[in-house]
This record gives sequence, C-alpha cells and structure tokens, in this order.
Amino acid sequence: MTDYFEVHERDGAARLGELRLAESVTTPALVDDVDADTPGDVHRLLDDAGSLWPREREAPAGDDSAVTILPHRGLPAGTPDEVAEAFADAPADVDFPSGAVVSPDTATDHAADVTVLAGAPGYVGHAAAFVDAVTTVRAAVPADTALYLPGVATPRNVATLVYAGVDLVDPHRAVIRGTEGRYLTTDEAYFLEDLDELPCSCPACQVPREEFSREDCVEHNVNALAAELRRVRRRIRDGRLRDYIEGQARQDNWLTATFRRLDQQYGYMEERTPLIRRAQIAAASEDAIRRVEIQRFAERVTERYVPRFDDRPLVIVPCSARKPYSDSQSHKQYHDAIQWRAHVVSMTSPIGVVPQELELTYPAQHYDSVVTGRWTANEIEFVSRVLERYLEDADYPEVIAHVPGEGYRDICENVAESLDMDFTYTVRDHPTTADSLGNLAAELEGWDTYRKSTREHNTIRAIADYQFGAGAGDEMFPDIGTQGRYPQLRADDADGEQLAALAQQYGVLSLTNAGARRWVESDVPTKTVDIEPFVPHGSVLAPGITDASDDIRVGDEVVVRGDAAFGVGRAEMSGPEMRSSTRGIAVQMRHVDER
Repeated sequence: MTDYFEVHERDGAARLGELRLAESVTTPALVDDVDADTPGDVHRLLDDAGSLWPREREAPAGDDSAVTILPHRGLPAGTPDEVAEAFADAPADVDFPSGAVVSPDTATDHAADVTVLAGAPGYVGHAAAFVDAVTTVRAAVPADTALYLPGVATPRNVATLVYAGVDLVDPHRAVIRGTEGRYLTTDEAYFLEDLDELPCSCPACQVPREEFSREDCVEHNVNALAAELRRVRRRIRDGRLRDYIEGQARQDNWLTATFRRLDQQYGYMEERTPLIRRAQIAAASEDAIRRVEIQRFAERVTERYVPRFDDRPLVIVPCSARKPYSDSQSHKQYHDAIQWRAHVVSMTSPIGVVPQELELTYPAQHYDSVVTGRWTANEIEFVSRVLERYLEDADYPEVIAHVPGEGYRDICENVAESLDMDFTYTVRDHPTTADSLGNLAAELEGWDTYRKSTREHNTIRAIADYQFGAGAGDEMFPDIGTQGRYPQLRADDADGEQLAALAQQYGVLSLTNAGARRWVESDVPTKTVDIEPFVPHGSVLAPGITDASDDIRVGDEVVVRGDAAFGVGRAEMSGPEMRSSTRGIAVQMRHVDER
C-alpha cells in the first residue's frame, strides 16, 4: 500500500503529484540524499539503507521526514531475465515512506511509495530500451507509486523523462558534468573554454566569465535542471507538456526517437491521456498526427460515429482557423449556400474529418495548426485514410467536395479512386468566391431542408456514439426532446425529465442519473465504478473503490454504484488506476441517489 504519494493531475504519462512527507514535495521533483551538499534547489529527502550485495543489512527504522530506500540488490541495464529474477528482492511492507529498487523484470507491487529503476543510466541514450524499461515498470507497479530514475537527468532531457512517466530525478549527472567543465543548458552541453559569455542569469552565473569556475558550473547545472523542472510542472498543469516536448526533444536525436517510440506505445499512452481537457493542441509539426488525442478522435469517428444524414448529399468543406468551425466567416458562407440541405463534414490536418455534429467535441475545437498553404505527403496520407474509412460504411446519395485544389483536392481524388466513387467538385478558384458558392447551392437544388429538431436530436445521438460507444445514440436516446439553443442543448425523455446536457466547452454529454440509468439498462457497455456501501458527497476517493471498468479514461462519464448509492460523475483517474491506487480523487460526482 502506498500511503505517502498521491497524483493530483495527469498529462498523458506525466503526472503532477505530491510526496506527503513531513514537508510536502510537489513532483516531478529534483531530489537527493538527506546528507548531500548539492547546491541549488534540491529536495534532500532520500535515505538509502544500502546495497545487499556486500552484506546483509538490518531493516531500517525510517520516519516521515524522508523516503527510505529499502536494502536492495541493484542490477545494471541488460541483466538477463533469469539473473534478475534470481536476485529479486521480496516486497517489504513498512509503515514509513519507502522506496524499492527494481529492474523491469522484477518490478511488482512492493508496497513502496517510490520505485527506483536500477541501472537507469544504461537506458539513457537508447530510445527503445528506455521506453521499454519505463513502460514495463509503470505497468507493473501501482499507479500511485512515484518512479525515480537516478543518475540520468540533465536540463536537456528531463522534460522527456517526465513525459515518459518519471516522477523523481536527481542532480548527480548534472553535478558530474559540471566538475568536468561541461556547462548544461536545455539545448546543449558546452565546454567552458568554448563559452565567451554565460547564457544564463541564475545566481551562479552572476560573475564575470573569466571568474566562472567549475564549482560555479556545478551550481549552474543544478539550477538549470531545477528551472527546467519548474517549467515542466507548469506545462503539466496547463495540459501542454506534449506541445513543449515536440520542440524540446529535437535538441537531441535520442529524445526525438524516445517521444516517437512512446507514440508507438499507443496502449500505454492512451490509457493515461485524458479524454477531454481545456488546453489547446498546438499542431506545429507532423508528429502531432501521432498524438493520442488525434488518433483517438479519428478512431472514434470512423468506428463509433453513425452518419444519420446519409439520405442527403455529403458536402466536404475545408476547416477554418476559427473554432468551432460554424463560428467562422467561411463556414457561415457555406451554410448560407447549403441551407441544411446536406450533411457537412470538415476536412483538416491533423484531426482528419469532423462531422458537423462533433465540431465542439475535443479536440475538434481545441487545436491550432501551422498554416503554410501546402499539405505534406504524411498529412495527405493520414487524412485520406480517415476520410476513406469514414465513407466506407456511409451511404450518401452524392458526395460534393467543396474544397480548394492544394492538398484537399488530392485527398478527395485519392479516396474517390480507392472507393470507386464519383465526387462532384464545386470550387473554381476559392471556396468562398461567389462562383464557387453558387455552384454549391446549385448542386443542392431540389433537396429539402431537414428540420431543426432532427439536427438537434441527431447531434445528441452522434455525440453519444462518439462518447459512449457504437450504437449508444439510438440505445440511450431513442425518444428524446431537446431544449435550449445549440450549442447549449439539453436532452429530455418523453415525460420531460432531463437525461443529459451538452457541455459546450468539451463537446461531450453530461448525464443525469436518469440518463445514467438508461445507459446501464441499454446494451451499450457501461463504464462503471463499484464502491463500498457509502453515499459519496462531491467526490469518490480511490480507497473506497472495489472495482472499475478497464476502459475508463480521465474525463469519461462513469456510473458509480454501491449498496448504498447510485450516481454519475466524471472520472479523474483511469479504470486501472482506480483499482491500484490507495490515494487520490477517482471520480467527481455530479448526481447521487441513495438506495
């Protein structure tokens, strides 16, 4: 059981947490031994009980002022599995803050608050080995256990270490580099003799260059590492660490390879990435296409979403800089020409395709991409694949591509050829010219306008499909009425009882208990959290949970049920994290009924 570490915020695999010692420490943090004389902003809170290789050691006393690293047998990276297993330390359950030293092969629930990766320096510089080691350990230990990688952190790599899932680092490598005369920054390691001036304003650098010594260099390196960790913590709070990583990791090839390797570990990253968040995605490079948020949206649109307007033509339009798209000047002009006579899908990089009903749904209104006027080959390939998958199961009587030539037209032509379909192209030079809009309007002559109630009902159902699973819209909302004005919609049952409301900020549905009961009674798999026999007020903490669905993600709607209560709320942890954690808020409750 972990009693002294709690996760408060999550940004993918990165976490903002708290070591609850006599003096609380916010993680990710820079830590060292309790008796270390390391300069700078370092938390001296590690008490190493020592290695078992030279001799047996007595059990340490421990107290809540430090994390006691229990007696251990550290193994270097690359140790054969059979050797690691032969020397694996048995878990020890102690009543003070503790740390257990493990390798990827021996990682398990050691009932420790901190997991220390043995041989960590052997993984640094090797992207595949590093990612395999971190993901293996994080999967094997409880979610509310802090991961510590000793001897590896520098100002240049620490953001990527945290992004991968590391919670604690130490200044040892930065100190050694300083004694060697290497001046560390977030982008380079300079030899002191190559520096004409000091590119830093930390206290250690407030001396003339000719007076700057290697001792000063050690202090600067630790200061730079601590400053970078402060920046990383701020990015986690903002939900923007990935945006930072895409630029920062390019300072070193192995760091770039590492975050790309993490993208390939989709299961690991997807489980830990929130379903919704306030932060905007900065799609500044092609790497954005591989982000969990982008891939998850494309997967749900093509596998869960049901085109309910496919008895009318489909009009494919380009995206707009303004979000949601319908608020933009260009999309208002498209609307004036279409007049609700067709179904509209926006095509964009890096999102793919966005049906009009999902234009509010994260991340469709939460991204900003770099506009160069030209699509790259990778962007064309990705969006083509998404559009093709979207159209495979649809049955539109006509597909109208109201798109400009560059990139957009290439995608449409690729998909039309692949699916052996005919697309009608209505743009002459630009989508918003009078001629182009006239062509679009003329192509839709003879089609009736679908009713406002139909649009609103189908919007609720489409979001339900996306959010809860294929078929959820028809299962949970077959006979609804809608109140309010889009985007502030409310879904009621035939008797006028509210079932759900559209959360405009995220484009998802917030259920009432009546809506939650419909979910439970439907054939759609329900994301449930089972609790002890108590009535939750405000939130459900992890210790009160007896079970939780595997597929729950942070931000998901969840049904909370127990012998004493039934309710609905929003998940603050993933399902696996709820089951393995002993601290932290698991669900923020919205409605609760006592049984």
